[in-house]
Amino acid sequence: MNQKIVIAIDREYGSGGKTVGEMLSKELGLHYYDKEILKLASDDSGISEALFANASENFKKTSLFRAARASYHGEVIPPESSDFTSDQNLFNYQAKVIRELAETEACIIVGRCGSFVLSDLDNVVRVFVHAPKEYLLERAAEVQSMSPRELEKFVDKTNATRAAYTKYYTGKEWADAHNYDLCLDSSKLGFDKCVEIIKGYMKVRFPGLEF
Repeated sequence: MNQKIVIAIDREYGSGGKTVGEMLSKELGLHYYDKEILKLASDDSGISEALFANASENFKKTSLFRAARASYHGEVIPPESSDFTSDQNLFNYQAKVIRELAETEACIIVGRCGSFVLSDLDNVVRVFVHAPKEYLLERAAEVQSMSPRELEKFVDKTNATRAAYTKYYTGKEWADAHNYDLCLDSSKLGFDKCVEIIKGYMKVRFPGLEF
């Protein structure tokens, strides 16, 4: 690809947004970032990678009881502060890494509030992949060994947590179409067509772009 374009993908659990990101990564020859961001944030900050992972897990357990914070503005807390390893600063370092990636290379970033952290950059395509609940449950059943009732609760909670995480750290609504350039229903399009639509949008938006 001859331009430094970043594709930031948010997705409902079961929609296949991760798969779409991986397919784009392979087709366009771009680095794919998801959980690797935790390691990069750990390397940048000197904070244990386990703390970053634990913060995400702890949020899942307490998200229903957290009020939204002010929008993220890019600041990180210095090591001498008692809040250096706070959940907020762990998010700040992940966001710092995401912005540095977007400023230095063409890549694909899945989740981690990438669409919101990078919302002010002109070289970013923000995508939300979603689907009707029945489709989400069908795909989730392919990888999760749960009863139908347990599976529905799991999918609902996972997506509710993603929405709460976004609201808490960015002040934005996760599933609001206004926050994205493209909103794609993977149940109607299929993964291949999602990839083609994203590529087509990129060619229209960025004249002269070559894959």
